[in-house]
Amino acid sequence: MKRRRFTLVRRPRGTPVAADFALVEEEVPPLAEGEFLVANRFASLDPAIRGWLDDAPSYMPPVPLGEAVRASTVGEVVTSRNPAFPVGQWVVGLNAIETHSVARGDGFTSPVDPGLVPSPTAFLSTLGAVGMTAWFGVERVLMPVHGQTLLVSAAAGAVGSLVGQLGRLRGCRTIGIAGGEAKCRRLVERYGYDAAIDHRGRDADAIAAAIRAAAPDGVDLVFENVGGACLDGALMTLRDGARIALCGLISEYNAPAPVGARNLWQLIVRKATMRGFLVSEWLAEWPEGIAAMAALLAEGKLVADEHIDRGLDQAFPAFMRLFEGGNDGKMILEIV
Repeated sequence: MKRRRFTLVRRPRGTPVAADFALVEEEVPPLAEGEFLVANRFASLDPAIRGWLDDAPSYMPPVPLGEAVRASTVGEVVTSRNPAFPVGQWVVGLNAIETHSVARGDGFTSPVDPGLVPSPTAFLSTLGAVGMTAWFGVERVLMPVHGQTLLVSAAAGAVGSLVGQLGRLRGCRTIGIAGGEAKCRRLVERYGYDAAIDHRGRDADAIAAAIRAAAPDGVDLVFENVGGACLDGALMTLRDGARIALCGLISEYNAPAPVGARNLWQLIVRKATMRGFLVSEWLAEWPEGIAAMAALLAEGKLVADEHIDRGLDQAFPAFMRLFEGGNDGKMILEIV
């Protein structure tokens, strides 16, 4: 059997270009005992993938040159040498952007029932790592209290849109930062943010001024996805005892050199805390988070959007939407 793969052929320098990748066709390797073959139907495209393309220390090893680009996928078992994963079983796991992946049933791979959701893509968005990042980032890191002010950057993104809604459900006043008038309007009209700030064309001082206008008394909680000017602006508006959940730094992923934060002194001034986190910290508790998010969806208390591009040949332009702001909702590739 043949499979098609979206492979990394050279390390990107700054912003990735199409020549950094190649679509290849190759034979599926024979399965060893305990392995099974997954026909991937959908792949999750996430900003974290960009970090995995660099040969640099990180929480996961870099994608090897010549190998398919790592990504979470959902699909169906088509051949198996593992009785726990029979043919026909749907699974979600950390595999790659390819038509077929060889898996072992350890790590992140787990069986799912597509009959429980409107689309199996839900296991890559609200009921997957994206939803769990929002849930545990709010519940375990920020721990909001009714009446607090929550600031979210990349607030129209897959994670940010859910964070704002979870904060609102916890009784927070929510302020979102996004790029462009259309996304800012979406924050208020679709995701229920109390206020929206457009970061385009604004430096850290201008962003801080906009945050102060929306929250004259300062912000208690920050869910940071962007870094750069957004983080520096937020640091200048903290209230005493503020908490920052550092989820991502997408503004720096394609930068030739890290920019860093200039206003960290404010953590001392405001006796604030900033905690970086990975959603894998709570892997054992994912069933709890998934059940909670599923209940909120079923009750109509959450809006979850997905942006699906179709075809493995669209992998590169679909991936780049993440950095160009061209996606409306969780970025997913349908592999056909």
